[in-house]
Amino acid sequence: MQVAENTVVSLNYTLKDDNGTVLDSSENREPLTFIAGKGMIIPGLEQAIMGKEKGEELSVTVNPEDAYGEYNESMTIDVNKDQFQGDAEITEGMQVQAHNKDGSTQVLTVKDVQDEQVTLDANHPLAGQTLYFDVSIEDVREATDEELENNQPSS
Repeated sequence: MQVAENTVVSLNYTLKDDNGTVLDSSENREPLTFIAGKGMIIPGLEQAIMGKEKGEELSVTVNPEDAYGEYNESMTIDVNKDQFQGDAEITEGMQVQAHNKDGSTQVLTVKDVQDEQVTLDANHPLAGQTLYFDVSIEDVREATDEELENNQPSS
């Protein structure tokens, strides 16, 4: 069976950056399992595996616009250190949660720390990066009605 919309796909992957540094991998974990065509993985990777079958292996290069988008400098904000709760040290690269006016939570990355000011970045940590995937398709099957209704594979 080929990967197509509304199929459940299980794949193993290794994700690398431009320098060949491994950013993420399913090695020593369960394969990534998702319903194809539902936007559960980045578009560039999903497009690349469409039509592939169980057992196929491929290398995929995904440009920023088909992954986490281009880096957007306007998505940074400077805040006073006193807006942070607790006594924990604020360091560059750490991630913090902010509560939006609508009640949702957003993860921000600390981009810079000065004496009284912290620059926060709302871009995805991989925004602006070309991503390199090595993928092996472990399984492909039709999604059940229940999986499609819940928008979640059962296993």
